[in-house]
Amino acid sequence: MNALRSLIFYIGYVLAIILSFLTLVPVALCLPLKMRFKALNLYNRFIIFWLRLVCGIRYTIEMPEPLPEGPCVLLSNHQSEWETIYLQLLKPPVCTVLKKELLRVPVFGWALRLLEPIPLDRSKPSSALKQVFREGAQRLQDGLSILIFPEGTRVPPGARKRFNKSGVHIACRAGVPVIPIAHNAGEYWPSRTWIKSPGRLTLVVGPAIPTKGRTPDEVAAYVEGWIEDQLRRISDVPRPDAAEEAARIGV
Repeated sequence: MNALRSLIFYIGYVLAIILSFLTLVPVALCLPLKMRFKALNLYNRFIIFWLRLVCGIRYTIEMPEPLPEGPCVLLSNHQSEWETIYLQLLKPPVCTVLKKELLRVPVFGWALRLLEPIPLDRSKPSSALKQVFREGAQRLQDGLSILIFPEGTRVPPGARKRFNKSGVHIACRAGVPVIPIAHNAGEYWPSRTWIKSPGRLTLVVGPAIPTKGRTPDEVAAYVEGWIEDQLRRISDVPRPDAAEEAARIGV
């Protein structure tokens, strides 16, 4: 049954991409950057709705404090495609740091370009880091928030990967707050199979972390620790033993 539901979901998923390209993209081309997000995010809203309707995947948001008014840097763990879709809706307009290969995907990538993400070439880490700092500072100055997945790739539930500090460096340089985000979406929308499982995932949005007067290392350590603590609390899949995993990844 889950396989059948997932198949129906992907039929709607593909049709939504094509329909969005034919309707939303032409409209977005005529709009200023910040207004494009409202238009193109209609696609994101539909996918979240379609996923709930067909696959039975719902979500609960825990957010003890409202998000800050101005631009900020959002740092989230990365388990599935769900968060890449939903987090675009959390604090628009938001610029996403992503691998440049995504911009080459027909239709989807063309629409993604309109949101002016920061595409990185992972084969050139040094130049990619400079690009993140340069373009990230510009996006914040333009009033956009930045979404970064510091693990750099999707990490399955129950695994752990060292966090990249580039997002924290951008925030500290610009003096904007960091918003830590944790979720267990990979338990319902796995990255290594197309079959989805019904259930209710949890997304936890932490309080804004001030960066003024704090070092990137200090902020990064807090963010990673906070996300890991939340994952231990909300995940059905056991997290790695703290001591052994810290030794393995060199924390």
